[in-house]
Amino acid sequence: MMRNRMIAGAALAAASALVLAGCSSGGTDSDSTDGGDELTHVTLQLQWLTQAQFGGYYLAKANGYWEDLGLDVEIIPGAVDIVPQDVLAAGDVDFAVAWVPKALASIEAGAGITDIAQIFERSATLQVSWADSGISGPADLSGKQVGSWGFGNEWELFAGLTEADASGYTIVQQNFDMNALLNHEIDAAQAMTYNEYAQLLEAVNPDTGELYQPEDFSVIDWNEVGTAMLQDAIWANTERLESDPEYADTAVKLIQGAILGWIDQRDDPQAAADAVTAAGSTLGTSHQLWMANEINKLIWPSTSGIGHINDDQWAATVEMALATKNQDGAQVITTDPPDSAFTNEYVDQALENLKADGVDVTGESYEPIEVTLNEGGN
Repeated sequence: MMRNRMIAGAALAAASALVLAGCSSGGTDSDSTDGGDELTHVTLQLQWLTQAQFGGYYLAKANGYWEDLGLDVEIIPGAVDIVPQDVLAAGDVDFAVAWVPKALASIEAGAGITDIAQIFERSATLQVSWADSGISGPADLSGKQVGSWGFGNEWELFAGLTEADASGYTIVQQNFDMNALLNHEIDAAQAMTYNEYAQLLEAVNPDTGELYQPEDFSVIDWNEVGTAMLQDAIWANTERLESDPEYADTAVKLIQGAILGWIDQRDDPQAAADAVTAAGSTLGTSHQLWMANEINKLIWPSTSGIGHINDDQWAATVEMALATKNQDGAQVITTDPPDSAFTNEYVDQALENLKADGVDVTGESYEPIEVTLNEGGN
């Protein structure tokens, strides 16, 4: 892991400083270090609890990458009642991590925020059913009891149902676990590859006394269906980007340090599992490693460099957000988002700084590891 820090250290800080003026983000505090240098205090709001879904950020902090760039980043965990993009729009944090469809809805409602780095290139959302259910695609959900969390997590599901012209299904409010499926209370459950799907494989099959296996389940992957939408991205305050050069400079540095953290997670997923555990996550050891490995698959290999927002993927997400309706007839958005909804200006500068130091930002040779899950994720 430390190879990146040795490569990047002072060179990254110097490269970033050449791009945009300033050394601290507007409206933030500075802390003095032992050497007399000042660190810019920055707040980063996550969209969920501390776990390996955010391992790159915790590694960036633990390995000192942000500190090398002059930042003191405070990572703020999320919760069910926290909407990160709205917390950002209210000015309560400097940056936030949020899914694109949810953020687009907030932008249409008046939030002045901008996607400055699209960390996840692929979707992690699945719809999972029992292998003997006869459900292999969204059309097979017709007439079924279909679990969904809601809270803006359901749009890929509804896009798939709409495209397949499914009918007669009942949407059931699902808890953030897989108990309803395991107890045969619903026919299909929403799951993330890195979390709830693992919960199924950590559960004991009462008929065999062994853990369930992938062949016990049927999985609908929205990437394969073609209704995947962009998920975890780093968002910034639009007005501050346009009016505050120091904040814009901080945005580049935040992305640079985060990318180094995500590269460390790519190359050593166990380090990410350890970092989030040290930061307070209570998830089990094997579950955290599974999560880190699955998150890596969403990022690597990267088409254009980690964080770069690919126009085709952005356009596809917007198109589905405009066309998809939920069971109440509501759409994600009703009009095209403004041009300020995303920009590659800051992430591309961060990528150029890193590539100048020989850092691999695409991971073309990336291969996932094999992870053995234990009962309960322990």
